[in-house]
Amino acid sequence: VSTSHLQLAAFVLGTIGWILCTVSMGIVEWRVWHVDNTTIISSGIAWVGIWKVCFISYLHVSPGYREQFCHKFSGYDSFIPHEIYAAQGLLLIAMFMGLLGLAATIFALRNVYMGITHKTLIAPFFLVGGVFYIFAGLCVLIPVSWNFYSVTHNQSIAFPPSYYMPSSPAAQEAGAAIPVGIVAVILLLLSGTFSLSYRFPMTTNTLMK
Repeated sequence: VSTSHLQLAAFVLGTIGWILCTVSMGIVEWRVWHVDNTTIISSGIAWVGIWKVCFISYLHVSPGYREQFCHKFSGYDSFIPHEIYAAQGLLLIAMFMGLLGLAATIFALRNVYMGITHKTLIAPFFLVGGVFYIFAGLCVLIPVSWNFYSVTHNQSIAFPPSYYMPSSPAAQEAGAAIPVGIVAVILLLLSGTFSLSYRFPMTTNTLMK
């Protein structure tokens, strides 16, 4: 137990990182667009996520009330940029890889705290968990970096007319999903590093089965 403190920390960090990865997938605010025409987009702000685009509109709503309109993306939409497609696939992979990393770490920690001292039941599972954590972190890093690049270069998206969205914003900024994703990357990479650092203690009292 005394040799696995970092691995316990890896499990905690990996759990938080996996949760944040999952949260970032559901947040629609990946790219915040500021638009000049407020006829439909009444607030002048639209949120572009990896699954849908949303905005606030007062159109066809009673005075004093507002309604949020969202248009979901489908796998057949040709106008979706590559960075959004990449985010959809890679974040799903990251969520699955992170879950496998958590499972491997839980199994290894269970054996540690139950006093099972067989190397084949502890060390390999910490190593496998570390690899899964790092792979998950990289899968989050790519779409987060790519979408942040698109935001900083104010890249446009050719939305169809039915979306009531301009093809180019007046300005855009990174939404909440990007910093959440960055924190998830840091935690997953740290947890992977901690897991990979495990060394099975070799003492004269160690029982090798």
